[in-house]
Amino acid sequence: MKPTDLRGILQYIPRFRDRIFVIAIDGAIIADDNFANILLDVAVLRSLNINVVIVHGASAQIQWLADQDKLTPSNVDGTGITDASTLRLAVTVSNQLTHRLLEGLASCDLRGVTSNGIVAYPLGIIQGVDHLFTGKVEKVDVEMFQSLLQQGFIPVVPPLGFDGEGKTYRVNSDSVAVALAVALKAAKIIYVTTHDQFMIQGQVVRQILAAELETLLKTGKADLPEGLRSKAAHAVMACQARIQRVHVINGKVDEGLLHEVFSNEGIGTLIYANEYAQIRPAKKKDIRHIMQLTKKSMQSEELMKRTRANLEKKLNDYFIYEIDRNVVGCVALHVYPDQAKGELAFLCVSPSHEDQGIGRKMIQFVEAKARESGLSQLIVLSTQSFTYFQSKGGFTEGTTEDLPPKRREKYEQSGRKSKILVKPLK
Repeated sequence: MKPTDLRGILQYIPRFRDRIFVIAIDGAIIADDNFANILLDVAVLRSLNINVVIVHGASAQIQWLADQDKLTPSNVDGTGITDASTLRLAVTVSNQLTHRLLEGLASCDLRGVTSNGIVAYPLGIIQGVDHLFTGKVEKVDVEMFQSLLQQGFIPVVPPLGFDGEGKTYRVNSDSVAVALAVALKAAKIIYVTTHDQFMIQGQVVRQILAAELETLLKTGKADLPEGLRSKAAHAVMACQARIQRVHVINGKVDEGLLHEVFSNEGIGTLIYANEYAQIRPAKKKDIRHIMQLTKKSMQSEELMKRTRANLEKKLNDYFIYEIDRNVVGCVALHVYPDQAKGELAFLCVSPSHEDQGIGRKMIQFVEAKARESGLSQLIVLSTQSFTYFQSKGGFTEGTTEDLPPKRREKYEQSGRKSKILVKPLK
């Protein structure tokens, strides 16, 4: 989807209008050439009445400034020990980055404002080690942030917190994003990093349930680089605190922020808290999406052609696989009650969601529905995907004798010469 495709964007607007997005941008991205484009994407979000809070990191700049001064910072990312000299670096760098963000927002005709609305206290002594000026977020001034948003401002929040005595503490920007999102009841957090999608055990992960990610992190199976491990851990925390969606994207991708928010496939990894994916009966409003989803497969004769009228007539037979309210898969179950047989048909998965087990889940779903209906056998007719049904679905090759009389007649008239596959249902 092109971000300029208004029809693609419009379907999301009712869901996101007047909601809050917390966008957490790594310091390295603020120094990247694509940073100006990210702010343009933010301007698009604001034009659609989506409220935005920006949190920024500073670790890349702290390291750079320390190198220039030939210093060794005690804490770059806000999680270790922060001594006095490192705190000074953090304050200097954070002020510079906040100013750059405010300048960038002004260039997009957006009004930004920074504040001391993050209340922090010392992280304290952990396992006998005093973390000095490293802080943890204790409170978010919700009333202040809500007031700023209501007035049309974009709050810009540095990785710093302040206590009641006016002391400053270095805090991890990932944790600040979570605290803000939870306090403001944000719709989502978007972490903008220098990394592409998560790679876990050699596989690209486009979306993952928070509970599953938590298990992978605890067992050490989430082989993520250091910069993403923090994002992953805080994404799990956010989902456990009822933030439904956390996105991690590469901020170096032009128009990547819009593509992540306003398209089914996105560019990054989505960590989700609830039943993000579901299979449900198709509705009349889904027909257009089903036709778009299956268009290429029908043109290549992988699927038997169906018209809108065909779908409307048999709509009760169709089911869709929905991700975040977007149709990414479909399947049908045609029942022949006199023979106690069912036909699994019109199975299709969006190319952007292939190799994620969606096809197998829909096969299992249809099998369960067939059993609920008291059917004894499931059949599939396929011209190009028969090996998939055999290897993934447990089907074996049958003959025309396995087809119900009405289906056999239609089969012979079509001339497609599909392979007939069958599976007994226990």
